[in-house]
Amino acid sequence: MKQQEKNQVIVITGASEGIGRALCLLYAKRKAKLVLVSRNQDALEDLAEECERMGAEALSVKTDVSSLEDCKNAMEQAVERFGKIDILINSAGVSMSTPFESVQDLSVFHKLMAVNYLGVVYTSYYALPYLKKNKGMIVNISSLQGKTGFPRSTGYSASKFAVQGFSDSLRIELMGSGVDVLVVSPGPISTKMNFRKFDANGIITQEEDPKAGRRNIMSPEECACLIAKSISKRERELIMTFGGKLIPWVKLFSPAFVDRMIANAVKRFYSDK
Repeated sequence: MKQQEKNQVIVITGASEGIGRALCLLYAKRKAKLVLVSRNQDALEDLAEECERMGAEALSVKTDVSSLEDCKNAMEQAVERFGKIDILINSAGVSMSTPFESVQDLSVFHKLMAVNYLGVVYTSYYALPYLKKNKGMIVNISSLQGKTGFPRSTGYSASKFAVQGFSDSLRIELMGSGVDVLVVSPGPISTKMNFRKFDANGIITQEEDPKAGRRNIMSPEECACLIAKSISKRERELIMTFGGKLIPWVKLFSPAFVDRMIANAVKRFYSDK
């Protein structure tokens, strides 16, 4: 365990499940000071207790990241409790699964942008003054769908493109400040969000996947380890699949091929269920 990690104050949104929860437990083992942010108060309190049993200090703050005031309050509580913020990890997110022409409630696009994109903007804005004092780091969990579009995911992909553009622009603005910005682009991860998505009616539903256990999908724990490694190196980008790393280059020469490849991959995913 590095002494630096032991003393770090890390704010993690989307902390109650998935990648966010895995990151909380990983850093709890390293005795970091954790600020756990999520809408699920009961899950947060249980997680905080688990982190403290592992020797970490943990503060749970019920927060809806689509609310500017909630995000401001979370950062203020973090500083009030621990006196600083070293790392902000934006892991909160929500997805969709429906063709664009099938959408019955267009407010789903607003909801996706509010959580996936504006949630990143709000937390980054209120954490930034404290991050600059400690030459800290902003870590935004995006997606391969922030690199290229996917069918059935128009709103989700758009929100992740927004996260990528915001992160890249902010990184340039912060050059020389000591604050680094890391964008993480995972492929499919074995989390509830991978199957719990907005449907055509703007309702979050749970997709059933009887073959989920046999799919070659990365675990949240493995994903968290890769993210922590990139954070320790203060990298600017982490793309977690070989195909994801190839896509930007292949698109330069054959964008239509990439479109067909993605379309076929998504079609196979749903036809295999």
